[in-house]
Amino acid sequence: MYKVTQELPFCYGHRLLHYNGKCARLHGHNGTARITLRAESLDEQGMVADFAVIEKTMKGFIDQSLDHLLLLHQDDPLVPVLRNMKEPLVVVSFNPTAENIARMIYEHAEGAGFPVCEVQLVEIEGSIAAYSK
Repeated sequence: MYKVTQELPFCYGHRLLHYNGKCARLHGHNGTARITLRAESLDEQGMVADFAVIEKTMKGFIDQSLDHLLLLHQDDPLVPVLRNMKEPLVVVSFNPTAENIARMIYEHAEGAGFPVCEVQLVEIEGSIAAYSK
């Protein structure tokens, strides 16, 4: 089995609803998505996938959907306020935890046709969430 991992740094903000702790407040992270692909055999170029293609496709998604954006649960009382102010934000149907953000990235990679086996989100150094099927 062959595996490759592409690391893509990005910045995002969020807060967690119904959470008893610091993450209930608005805050941001300089995170890194680690997207791991796997294949039993290599393509004609001798690759699982071209790093340049992975980066272009996935960085495009991250840049448009996550980077320098605030992720909030749809029930967060700040959503209507920020929308009224025309602030860019990403409204999701789940608590925007590192685990759920990793799942978002995984699902996009899978939908883009990559043989993704795991996505890790390094929220801060030493704190890593992962999603795989």
